[in-house]
Amino acid sequence: MKKTIIKNATIVNEEKVFEGDVLIEGEYIKKIGKDITDAHAVIIDANGKILMPGIIDDQVHFREPGLTHKGNIATESRAAIAGGVTTFIEQPNTNPQTVTIEKLEEKMEIGKQTAYANYSFMFGGTNDNLEELKRLDKNACAGVKLFLGSSTGNMLVDNEAVIEKIFSNTEMVISAHCEDETTIKNNLEKYKAEFGNDIPIKYHPIIRSADACYLSSSKAIALARKTNARLHVFHVSTAKETELFRNDIPLEEKRITAEVCTHHLWFSDADYNEKGTFIKWNPAVKTAKDREALWEALLDNRIDVLATDHAPHTLEEKQNIYTDAPSGGPLVQHTLAALMEKQKEGKISLEKLIQKMCHNPAILFNIAKRGFVREGYYADLVLVDPVTNWTVNKNNILYKCGWSPFEGTTFSTKVTHTFVNGNLAYHNGEFSKKRNVKRLTFNRD
Repeated sequence: MKKTIIKNATIVNEEKVFEGDVLIEGEYIKKIGKDITDAHAVIIDANGKILMPGIIDDQVHFREPGLTHKGNIATESRAAIAGGVTTFIEQPNTNPQTVTIEKLEEKMEIGKQTAYANYSFMFGGTNDNLEELKRLDKNACAGVKLFLGSSTGNMLVDNEAVIEKIFSNTEMVISAHCEDETTIKNNLEKYKAEFGNDIPIKYHPIIRSADACYLSSSKAIALARKTNARLHVFHVSTAKETELFRNDIPLEEKRITAEVCTHHLWFSDADYNEKGTFIKWNPAVKTAKDREALWEALLDNRIDVLATDHAPHTLEEKQNIYTDAPSGGPLVQHTLAALMEKQKEGKISLEKLIQKMCHNPAILFNIAKRGFVREGYYADLVLVDPVTNWTVNKNNILYKCGWSPFEGTTFSTKVTHTFVNGNLAYHNGEFSKKRNVKRLTFNRD
């Protein structure tokens, strides 16, 4: 059985920072300590490097099946491990949509055959698949996804009676995209009347407004309280929404949780002039005041998880006029580097960052043996060089779509090693020919 010792690393795990070694034996972390020796082990000297658990990204769109001109599970998960993401949870708005157990299992098979990282998928709820949802085993996948607002993929769930039945009939985490459809449509018509289809991008956060977000998320939370559903609100983007969540109980006891995404913490509406539709997301990037409130809620634990909502589109698609340019952008390769810049600025501690990106997704979705540097856990581990400058450009972007909203940005940290189930899957720009990835298992009995 192959053994590897990572020596002299700065280990960041469970709110502690300490110097030490980690012994990997096969797929698992065998021992954590100091001065670990084994004559049969490969030695990696990690002096000066940060060792952290692999990131669990609970919201990605890898576009397979049906939209693979934008990306696929192989290309995007490959970019993910280069960015320190060792586990992904992919969303159901593909073509065909993941709204039957059969289609879910077909995607699981694609993951098994082609993914570079551990995988699970969301099962999509619709206005008419409640009976299929009832048949879904609670351990079959990461959870249920509801689009409670218009979104890419035409998966809007707007029948309130059906929504309540879904909330009442699943033990799984319900993850929701919350924007009010009527508010958005009315706003869009107003600006189309003034500008036609070529609406200036600066109006995107006004069309997909803070009110649209709050109206939908507050309604979903009220319903979750009524039904005692386990609700997770994806990509919170407004200051007002942060008031809906609590931080006076541990994550393990919460029935209602929240996520924020990298782009809502990095960009603001001041960036539309430079970035244009390359930072067009749903929900929209909003004001600097909203961004600051999101940071505050992340730090005080009203927001529980930090994810990407990685959603690639081709360069040609993104360069269309406003009404034709799709929302979303690629982020898995660059999220850790971007957020470590914020850590260096003093915006967030490294311990808190790892809690939100690694520990908490594992807790929230009850993922078995991942998300922590612990003996007996899978060796999903990332080494980061904290003093390496590099600039994002076309030559080092790994996404199939070939572009990034961070192009031209210089980062000062870089992932050097990514282990997936004990396999050194990525090392200084090189990918292992061996893949050793697994479908996620859960502690839900």
